[in-house]
Amino acid sequence: MGALVNVLRRRSSLLNPSIINWISPSTKSLCRRGAHNTSLQTHPSPSSSSPFESKIRRILRNEIQYHYDYAPPHQPVVQFDRFIVEDRPGEQWITLRGKSADDENIKIEATMFDGSILVPKSEDAEDVRLHISMVVDIWKGERSDHFMEFVCSAWPDSLEIQRLVIFKPPPPPPHQQHSPSQPCMGPDIRNLNTQLRNEFYKFLDTRGVNDGLSNFLHKYMINKDRIELIQWLGKLQSYFEN
Repeated sequence: MGALVNVLRRRSSLLNPSIINWISPSTKSLCRRGAHNTSLQTHPSPSSSSPFESKIRRILRNEIQYHYDYAPPHQPVVQFDRFIVEDRPGEQWITLRGKSADDENIKIEATMFDGSILVPKSEDAEDVRLHISMVVDIWKGERSDHFMEFVCSAWPDSLEIQRLVIFKPPPPPPHQQHSPSQPCMGPDIRNLNTQLRNEFYKFLDTRGVNDGLSNFLHKYMINKDRIELIQWLGKLQSYFEN
């Protein structure tokens, strides 16, 4: 059981804090008992291997069923507003692609939950506010080497622009060799004057990148977290069954 505890601990370190609450009470209890008995099972005898693996299989089956019963994930949506959503099964990010009213190309890459802050909930309680990092690339026509890139934070109810980078086409290289676009780093958007900062928010809002998109991403990632966890448990179960 000590080995199972260590595996669950390693997996748990990759998940955001809210996901830990989805581990079933029965498994938490078994893991706590296993943690207390780890020192007694450092060198298990060969005869205990089969019952041990049988116990793991049973725990994993119960855990998977618990998640389907407690908070079953739904089929990921493939479109939001003007954007096509490209899921990345097994990876920690997704891609959205769309077009603006001016026929600009828009590509968004968003991570799964990669941080959190505590915010006051009441006088004596705090709540966790999860964070998603996202990068928004916007360009015109077929060329993708001259574009704007907005680095943003997506909170559950708001979008925050952090930086704007301009990528310019490289100068004509000798011998037709390809050179990457040259980035022109701008200042922290949050340090600009309010009027200019608001114009950047309006620019993104008219292209569908706004608070509503942030809210969608949070709901999408909660569901993706559940899917990824169940898939990981299933692969672990398959390992012990083969």
